[in-house]
Amino acid sequence: MRYSRQIVFEKIGNDGQEKIKKANVTILGLGAIGSKSAELLTRAGIGSLILIDRDIVEESNLQRQSLFTEQDINQPKAIVAKAHLEKINSNTKIKAFFKDIQECFSA
Repeated sequence: MRYSRQIVFEKIGNDGQEKIKKANVTILGLGAIGSKSAELLTRAGIGSLILIDRDIVEESNLQRQSLFTEQDINQPKAIVAKAHLEKINSNTKIKAFFKDIQECFSA
């Protein structure tokens, strides 16, 4: 089973894995911490992710942002991250926004 290593951990168990599956997380910024968090949450089986970033992948990002590759340079981080994460776990529902956070939450 895909999540057996998490389920066997008594602090997670079946109930915890079910909570992870039902959880919704928004990540603001897909730099080193944001992109790694998105990857780990996707691998853990998170139910849905919303990714928001206004930046593009730059060559200087590649040494610390392991989700991105050379082929991603000059592409929007949020869009590229969504594509990579969907390959990691097709069960996680992902929405990506290539815009400033202010634009996402202004009325």
